[in-house]
Amino acid sequence: MAFDWYVFLACGVAVGIYVYAAIFWCLWRYHRRPGICAQQFQKNSPLELTYVAIPLLLVIGLFYITWKVEKPIDTPQARPAYRVGVTAFRWSWEFTYPGTGIRTTGTPAHPPTLYLPVHRVTEIDLRSLDVTHSFWVPAFLFKRDAIPGMTNVFDLTPARTGLFAGRCAQFCGLDHALMTFGVRVVSNAAYARFLATGGRVLP
Repeated sequence: MAFDWYVFLACGVAVGIYVYAAIFWCLWRYHRRPGICAQQFQKNSPLELTYVAIPLLLVIGLFYITWKVEKPIDTPQARPAYRVGVTAFRWSWEFTYPGTGIRTTGTPAHPPTLYLPVHRVTEIDLRSLDVTHSFWVPAFLFKRDAIPGMTNVFDLTPARTGLFAGRCAQFCGLDHALMTFGVRVVSNAAYARFLATGGRVLP
């Protein structure tokens, strides 16, 4: 995924260099001189077609790269290893683990913790009880909106263990800044114990 960002960065830098180079060249080449008038022309079809074709090909190429990266992210697996329900509300989160009876509800003063197994696919069913919120874990480079009246389904497959900060990234009212949560990624054995004990044994 980092490679795709580098492609976008390189294209942006290349376009910027070309545009500024063209501006400064025109300023130098066609600046007003006594007794000299810049040559005027009405039509240059090859130049006009080139200026249309190059940006069009560039946009199509970047669109394809974006589509290729986002398609597997936006397509949940048919048989994930685990499922977790995430409910956003003003101004905290609730995490439920179907079939285990585990339900964790937070408050702005006491943010909840979402537990996930490392290297295993977990389907997240994201909902909102009131207004639009946004589930954001910066360390995962992932963000998804929680929209009232619909369930947003996506997969998370953490690549390393640890505790990661999460927050709401959509302004949702008075305590939006306090609408945080933690994501603790643990080993598969620790996660299995957590589920088997109904959350009594924390990883």
